[in-house]
Amino acid sequence: MDISLEQTLQDGKLLRQVNAFIVSHLRDNNLNQAAIAVASATMTPLNVEVPSNKLVDLVSKGLAVEREEALRGVSPTSTVDPTGGGTVISAGYGLVPTLPTHSLDFSAVQDSKGSSKSFPKHETRHISEHKNAARCARFSPDGRFVATGSADTSIKLFEISKVKQMMMPDSNARDGPVRPVIRTFYDHLQPVNDLDFHPQATVLISGAKDHTIKFFDFSKTAVKRAYRVIQDTHNVRSVSFHPSGLFLLAGTDHHIAHLYDINTFQCYLSAKVQDININGAINQVRYSSNGGMYVTASKDGSVRVWDGGSAQCVRSIIGAHGSVEATSANFTKDQRYVLSCGKDSTVKLWEVGSGRLVKQYIGAIHTQLRCQAVFNETEEFVLSVDEPNNEVVIWDALTDDKVARWPSNHIGPPRWLEHSPTEAAFVSCGNDRSVRFWKEIL
Repeated sequence: MDISLEQTLQDGKLLRQVNAFIVSHLRDNNLNQAAIAVASATMTPLNVEVPSNKLVDLVSKGLAVEREEALRGVSPTSTVDPTGGGTVISAGYGLVPTLPTHSLDFSAVQDSKGSSKSFPKHETRHISEHKNAARCARFSPDGRFVATGSADTSIKLFEISKVKQMMMPDSNARDGPVRPVIRTFYDHLQPVNDLDFHPQATVLISGAKDHTIKFFDFSKTAVKRAYRVIQDTHNVRSVSFHPSGLFLLAGTDHHIAHLYDINTFQCYLSAKVQDININGAINQVRYSSNGGMYVTASKDGSVRVWDGGSAQCVRSIIGAHGSVEATSANFTKDQRYVLSCGKDSTVKLWEVGSGRLVKQYIGAIHTQLRCQAVFNETEEFVLSVDEPNNEVVIWDALTDDKVARWPSNHIGPPRWLEHSPTEAAFVSCGNDRSVRFWKEIL
């Protein structure tokens, strides 16, 4: 289904309105701390003007309509997984399965002897190549798509079901060649640095060295150009959508992340950083799962956690990777920890609340490339790259034991790993221009 710009904007306005109703309801019922928390997480003004009891009135009317529909035999609008796997959330381009929500307590003292899990065996396949280095990759929230960006300025969009079909024995002989690349976008003038998918709509954004952030509607089969462009003042190294889809962050050669309202393109910068010694460009910026925080990994070797509403720095881990670059940083799903990677050849897990180092994953050398460290979909394992040996290295996330080293099958080490959020599969990208897909052998 085509999703027009007008529809995207209308959806954004509706989400803003819902957030405003919630904040107003909490505030009017003297639940001030809750109102402040929701306002901060959703970037809604705390003093938003909404008629008293408007939310209660709308919910009451909605429930009445739902009861009437039930009496008439109309199916409810929520979708349930017929396999019994739980409720799924409707997204603009698919259904996002609700994964198990158990959280690992990484800070607990572990007796690691003999307790490390085995990482399942995977098979890998070269699925496409760019005309120059494949620099970055990102999965959609529902795991149905993965996009890759290249130094050749192009972006490729893959459909995972077709990738899997391509990997089946004799798939080409049976039905002819399977082509997993369903879209290719050409609209940047310089290499693509990072990508992200809108959390609800069929929109992919890209940040590039040409100082732009571009918006692509991938529901339109014939469109190869962006339908919207943000012109930044710096090389855009990293991009991340707020979970509401109403804002995005750009990590650039500037030392402070740039926050954009996607409806107005207005840019916001934190005005309260004069006391923070920041002197490095931002290699990566990522929101937490509810948008209440974001994290930056900087070229000065530091990892910083920021309040998602006020854009104030709430935790600075200076020299998290010594004096060399911190190349990636991501929150765990429960937002209690941050996993970072740096050119000091370490992968580290930090407790957000205290800034304490709780785990260190060593044994993989990465000193040259913008190396990524990622969790698998259950957060039981950590993956990164060993550059000299051209290997993918896997650790048990809880015990920090190295449990696997696999040849990457790239010519030269991969420069980017990205794991699916929904299943045991990941992609690797390299300077050899190749994109490889890895999936569990069942």
